[in-house]
Amino acid sequence: MGNFIFNDTKIKDVYIIDVKTYGDNRGYFMETYKESDFNEAGLDYNFVQDNQSSSRKGVLRGLHFQKTHPQAKLVRVLKGEVFDVAVDLRKGSLTYGQWVGVVLSEENKRQFMIPRGFAHGFVVMSDYAEFAYKCDELYHPEDEGGIMWNDPAIGIDWPDVGKIILSEKDKGHPALAESKIEF
Repeated sequence: MGNFIFNDTKIKDVYIIDVKTYGDNRGYFMETYKESDFNEAGLDYNFVQDNQSSSRKGVLRGLHFQKTHPQAKLVRVLKGEVFDVAVDLRKGSLTYGQWVGVVLSEENKRQFMIPRGFAHGFVVMSDYAEFAYKCDELYHPEDEGGIMWNDPAIGIDWPDVGKIILSEKDKGHPALAESKIEF
């Protein structure tokens, strides 16, 4: 499929995407998204918003979702390295409450496709990281939701990055069992 290799994960509809890169002594070129290739792979999304953030080592953002306006996300790292996680919150899913994680970096140029119905988060492993993602639904601040990043019932195996740095909002998220969220 063109310049993309769509790798299945242990959770249906979540993909790790390897991107072909063309480089020489001047640098490199790569496609980061091509609608026809994604559609051919069964990833038929209408992306409507692009976001970018920067963070320092130890910053953990997540686990986030929108309650009534869920978003599919295609995420990647422009600078640095992060460990990125998707947690299945889909009602009736055989993998409800399970997670998939992947290291995304400027070196590996991998992308992570997270469908609607998932909580999403990442922790910065490098000194600094720039993170970019496409969303298929607009951001609605009044619709934000989240679950605890370290919920033992989910059991995410976060890498050791030293001190974890959380926003005040992320410190207050409930455990999955308390949130009772299902998409």
